[in-house]
Amino acid sequence: MLLGDLGADIVRIDRPGSSGVPSQVGVSRNRRSITLDLGHEQGKALAGELVAGADVLVEGFRPGVMERLGFGPEPCLERNPGLIYARMTGWGQTGPLAQSGGHDLNYLALTGALWAMGRADEPPTPPLNLVADFGGGGTFLALGVLAALFERTRSGQGQTIDVAMTDGAAALSAYVRGLMRAGEWTPERASNRLDGAAPYYDTYRTADHKFLAVGSSEPKFFAELLAGLELDPAAFDQADRATWPAQKAVIAARIATRTRDEWVERFENLDACVTPVLDWDEAPAHPHNVERGTFVHDGTAVEPAPAPRFGRTPATRRLPPPEHGAHGDEILAELGYDPSQISELRDSGALG
Repeated sequence: MLLGDLGADIVRIDRPGSSGVPSQVGVSRNRRSITLDLGHEQGKALAGELVAGADVLVEGFRPGVMERLGFGPEPCLERNPGLIYARMTGWGQTGPLAQSGGHDLNYLALTGALWAMGRADEPPTPPLNLVADFGGGGTFLALGVLAALFERTRSGQGQTIDVAMTDGAAALSAYVRGLMRAGEWTPERASNRLDGAAPYYDTYRTADHKFLAVGSSEPKFFAELLAGLELDPAAFDQADRATWPAQKAVIAARIATRTRDEWVERFENLDACVTPVLDWDEAPAHPHNVERGTFVHDGTAVEPAPAPRFGRTPATRRLPPPEHGAHGDEILAELGYDPSQISELRDSGALG
């Protein structure tokens, strides 16, 4: 999705008989789909033609599967020396767990980062699948592909990229590990300034059982927070960790006296880093998101708009394929096949 949003022409090879509607998955936008049987000689040959003309190949199987299919890095790079061959897995291509199954939560757990998420007296909290899957995995893959494409302009050579969600999730924790090394972060969960322990960095329940996000980390913001809450600043010492629980209790009690939107109105003209916690439906309607076009409607549902934004070459956004293989004829025509040849391929079973 990220590469497609930036203008890449993405062709996805789907299995014959693939179930599900691609458009149900928001990340399926900006791609075309062709259904090929890689166990069929002609299907394999068609896939080889696509590889030969591609800048990038992305695969997400367990290690060894692409090799067994005949599309490992060596034959693909031999046929297309400039190919960027990006391999996405949870554990990586090597290591004791390389052949094991897993999901975002497992990869995040192995990096140590999951240990730090959640309340002190509760189990670690799963942060959806945003950190390892999409942050440590997809985002790092896109970064690696772009870096490899840039390097190719100098060397003229392609290369293989081993993208592991564990590696990426670990890299994302570098900031916290740096704080630990400096003695500014303790290993106990919910005991630090950014993990919910500090009175100035947490979420608070409002009178209408909604929530307010308080991120008043710097002293100037904390002063504005106290002013907005009409609390005596002399009673608060932002740096005194020993009194953090007591400070939080006072702030929580005050925030609980008004509704979320009343507090939003109160802090509208105060630079306190205080925002409403919006639900999935509220977020696209917020004035800031509306003005920036942060969300768009794809005809059936609201989804995030492409990011980042470019001044000269704006991002693109195309709807997901309506069904698997929807662009098969179109893609084969671009490879030089005429309608009768495409019909023969479909009759042979090579093309779904």
